[in-house]
Amino acid sequence: MIGKYKVITLCGSTRFKDAFEKAQKRLTLDGNIVISVGLFGHSGDDEVWMEGTKEMLDDMHKRKIDMADEIYVINVGGYIGSSTRSEIEYAEAAGKTVNYLEPTGD
Repeated sequence: MIGKYKVITLCGSTRFKDAFEKAQKRLTLDGNIVISVGLFGHSGDDEVWMEGTKEMLDDMHKRKIDMADEIYVINVGGYIGSSTRSEIEYAEAAGKTVNYLEPTGD
């Protein structure tokens, strides 16, 4: 297991904090370096909604995607919001692999 580690950035709605934490744990134990969100705005981290903060965090998350080999989308119940859709498109345009928690039906 020790060696070259794949880097995976988690993407998805921050309303799914528990799913983020479970995925981060599982992917880490599978031997990956996992990059996640810094704040969960839809799960109580109100600082996200301060002026300019959400825009900064959205841009920062794109830089996290730049650092990753792939992204892992936390799409509980199939939900993918507009911010996550933008991150998926960004990752695909950069040639990153996109994996999902739940099947997308595509």
